[in-house]
Amino acid sequence: MRLARLLFSAADVRRKLRAVSSLAENAGATEHERANAASLKVRLQQRLKEAGEPAGDWTDNAFRLGRQVKELTKGTSPGSPKGDWTDNAFRLGKALRRGYKKWL
Repeated sequence: MRLARLLFSAADVRRKLRAVSSLAENAGATEHERANAASLKVRLQQRLKEAGEPAGDWTDNAFRLGRQVKELTKGTSPGSPKGDWTDNAFRLGKALRRGYKKWL
């Protein structure tokens, strides 16, 4: 859940950044609106940089995939150690099955 919240917040910041950029480039906006938009744009870009995420191109998808894989590997339980009794039981069952098939 923490990862999803981080991804959604970065997406929200990018959406706001696009809106502010379009306002700053709008010819019909007043000088004060452009100045406010420019300062807000700088703050939003700083927030994205502090989040440590890529700029929103194809590397963003690769970054998200890497984060998800990293979270998946953390959540798995360690595998059973080799050489415990279940390995021997598996081999015994396999041998019995082969013998039973030959016997039939």
